[in-house]
Amino acid sequence: MRDDEYVIEVSGLRRVYGGGFEAVRGIDFSVRRGEVFALLGTNGAGKTSTVELLEGLAPPAGGRVRVLGHDPYTERAAVRPRTGVMLQEGGFPSELTVAETARMWAGCVSGARPEAEVLALVGLADRAGTRVKQLSGGERRRLDLALALLGDPEVLFLDEPTTGLDAEGRRETWELVGALRDAGTSVLLTTHYLEEAEQLADRLAILHQGLIAATGTPAEVTEAQPARISFELPDGYHLGDLPPLAGLGVSGHEVDGRLVRLRTRELQRAATGVLAWAAGAGVELRRLDVRSASLEEAFLRIAREASAGSADPVRETAAAKEYSA
Repeated sequence: MRDDEYVIEVSGLRRVYGGGFEAVRGIDFSVRRGEVFALLGTNGAGKTSTVELLEGLAPPAGGRVRVLGHDPYTERAAVRPRTGVMLQEGGFPSELTVAETARMWAGCVSGARPEAEVLALVGLADRAGTRVKQLSGGERRRLDLALALLGDPEVLFLDEPTTGLDAEGRRETWELVGALRDAGTSVLLTTHYLEEAEQLADRLAILHQGLIAATGTPAEVTEAQPARISFELPDGYHLGDLPPLAGLGVSGHEVDGRLVRLRTRELQRAATGVLAWAAGAGVELRRLDVRSASLEEAFLRIAREASAGSADPVRETAAAKEYSA
């Protein structure tokens, strides 16, 4: 792949705050042209600190960052017109209408698209005459996204884009992000919704305590975690009545009353063995649940393992705030 196909390149990136707190401790990743890249992490992991460096809002304490081939801090004038930024909170004047807000913002953007076009894209065409203070939280997020799209950006930064949206609004936003990617826009996304990352991200990185704990496609990150099979033991049967678990490819198990939970990296083999046993015994496995590992499980396991090895009580306290979907 040619160098110009990487729209974001980060190497050895560090960010240090007053008092010497190192929020980002030397990370490396890159984002290709026309892909969605998700940054995930527990509270205090360094997501916002990293994104602010990419947006050129602060200089790094060390390392190198390039956006569209430029330093986003020292060459901001070359980068800003080609990027769009959706912050967690826009903070727009409450007395302006949606259309007036879009018109005001368009005046600050080079080559802005028609305001009506972007409002229609995010489903706010029928709210153009509504004052910002009268919008719901979800509608304000839609407005934030519309303004980020006014300049038809090559690179789009989305910071928690669907917070406050209902399920329908979230799905519509996912479809829009997918369409932008298909049209060639590169998207760097932070989100607390792990399902969102699974749906949208071509690749992702999980940050923990200022370092990248895992990176790859969602499938690559999750495949390292075991799949699960759970069921209720039939009356009169015990765990020992099943075939030897190791022979089924089961790597671990738990028993909670009559409920059995099996962990395996060979899901088809284990599930086939359990179902064949049940058929041979002529019994029904109630509450049967067979599923592959999810990104949420992978994320929480990575966070727990990283926290267990931490020697920094400040970071441990931040990491203890569980990532919530």
